[in-house]
Amino acid sequence: MGYSEVYNAWASDPEAFWMEAAQAIDWDQAPTKALTNVGEHMYEWFADGMVNTCWNAVDRHVAQGRGEQTAIIYDSPITQTKREISYVELRNRVAMLAGALREKGIEKGDRVIIYMPMIPEALEAMLACARLGAVHSVVFGGFAAHELAVRIDDATPKAIIAASCGVEPGRVVHYKPLLDDAIEQAAHKPDFCVIFQREQEVAKLVEGRDFNWHGFQYGVKPADCVPVEGNHPAYILYTSGTTGQPKGVVRHTAGHLVALNWSMKNIYNVDPGDVFWAASDVGWVVGHSYICYGPLIHGNTTIVFEGKPVGTPDAGTFWRVISEHKVKSFFTAPTAFRAVKREDPKGEYVGKYDLSGLKTVYLAGERADPTTIEWAQDQLKVPVIDHWWQTETGWAIAANPVGIEELPVKLGSPTVPMPGYDVVILDEAGHPVPTGNLGAIAIKLPLPPGTLPTLWNAEDRFRKAYLNHFPGYYETGDAGMIDEDGYVSIMARTDDVINVAGHRLSTGAMEEVLASHADVAECAVIGVEDDLKGQLPMGFLCLSSGVNRPHEDIVKECVTLVRQQIGPVAAFKLACVVDRLPKTRSGKILRATMAKIADGETVKVPATIDDPAILDEIKEALKGLGYAK
Repeated sequence: MGYSEVYNAWASDPEAFWMEAAQAIDWDQAPTKALTNVGEHMYEWFADGMVNTCWNAVDRHVAQGRGEQTAIIYDSPITQTKREISYVELRNRVAMLAGALREKGIEKGDRVIIYMPMIPEALEAMLACARLGAVHSVVFGGFAAHELAVRIDDATPKAIIAASCGVEPGRVVHYKPLLDDAIEQAAHKPDFCVIFQREQEVAKLVEGRDFNWHGFQYGVKPADCVPVEGNHPAYILYTSGTTGQPKGVVRHTAGHLVALNWSMKNIYNVDPGDVFWAASDVGWVVGHSYICYGPLIHGNTTIVFEGKPVGTPDAGTFWRVISEHKVKSFFTAPTAFRAVKREDPKGEYVGKYDLSGLKTVYLAGERADPTTIEWAQDQLKVPVIDHWWQTETGWAIAANPVGIEELPVKLGSPTVPMPGYDVVILDEAGHPVPTGNLGAIAIKLPLPPGTLPTLWNAEDRFRKAYLNHFPGYYETGDAGMIDEDGYVSIMARTDDVINVAGHRLSTGAMEEVLASHADVAECAVIGVEDDLKGQLPMGFLCLSSGVNRPHEDIVKECVTLVRQQIGPVAAFKLACVVDRLPKTRSGKILRATMAKIADGETVKVPATIDDPAILDEIKEALKGLGYAK
């Protein structure tokens, strides 16, 4: 069957489609139906089934005789460490950790916060929680104490599992003092903490509260898997909210298992035993879905990489890992490729490695500009595929379903909706817009398995954020269009669509044009307030390494390019060259923060920012353009 047959099979009978997909999962008690409507546009999947995530991700592969297969490859160029963990070894380690947590009182439904770097023990902690039916909430390692405290108060964890430190190029990040400070600030206090001591820094433990990872597990009885209901929360993952109070996205157990397992073959085209690598972090949704759970549920080998695309030690580190570990499918963010392209525009490092095992590259996390995709295709000689999803959805809304049928790539489009997603483009009043017109992207309810059923302890906020604006639909917060072939294009976050003299324009379309300039490695466009036109676009350009032409010439050429390709209607006149752009640690550009600085608003430095000092550099650049007074 091709893509359209599969999509139509879902559309004509969603229940049957997902019940069939559910047969690939080991159930303690099979569900009697796929979807439960719990009223008022709220839904649950496989709610009456009984199942355990850890069994499906670990134990069943051992039971099927594949225990010697490598489950996790740990590769840390920062600490010069490499090791492999087989499925049988992973099962034993996870069962011991779960047994130790259970002896300290962790039971089904208890929350556990995990605050760890990119080490295999982070996955083991997640799986140990899943084994007991405990609900984990992974907080990105090294997050500021205040932000961690906010999450402790919201999730009210019985325990926190952390590492003594994280290791970045040239520095050690002291996790334990941040954790101590967060517990001090939080109103809720955990019963105990488990600390994985790294050799780069041994942390001081608080007597009676903190336990050493290894000592804590000594002599305990390993724990068996605890079956949970299909609608039991597997985890809470906080995503930044517009109010400053983070939103706790909830993931139900059964739908998560079914959707991720389905996606591994149909979207990423890997078979059990193949090596799959998502170069992300366990603190983000990609790390949950495609470093930890998806590959392990499907019986793949997953890579835990502690490094950076450049500087650990060079712009060839991705290619080394792919070559050395025989990666078949590789998933990263466009910003990572832009960093590599900026350091190695001619791709000289690519030629140093044997990449013959690599079949497909996937990009997600932000819009993949055509220039970056073309550069990667030219260098790697494999399909480079953009796909689009969100923390809330947990897996791809729109993708190229390579495992079903590899569809033609249209640059700038993440291709077509996946089964389960009925994607529509609406105007502000909630009416569908004509094909090819820009509007708000919404998804007809119910959402498919694996997506968020609600927010943690915040159902009203869930409705307000996602359901109320367009009744009967999930509001994605993204703006875009669908063409005559059914291809979706994501042009910007809805709040990144700017209104220039009554014309709704996409900053993403302008960024696409700027990125096509030979000297531009990376760029961002924001809307700034203007008395005459309402808003004006402003461009920030980062140049490729080795470019030493006058900046004003490059800016002029970029302004001309936008006028030629989008037209005078864009009123694009403001642009400047900067060394770097402010980003979150997951690589998203902080456009809204830049726009606030330009408009002279007070800015709360986002907790997720990679380096706050960049905001001062942006402020100086804005002053040069007559903004940020």
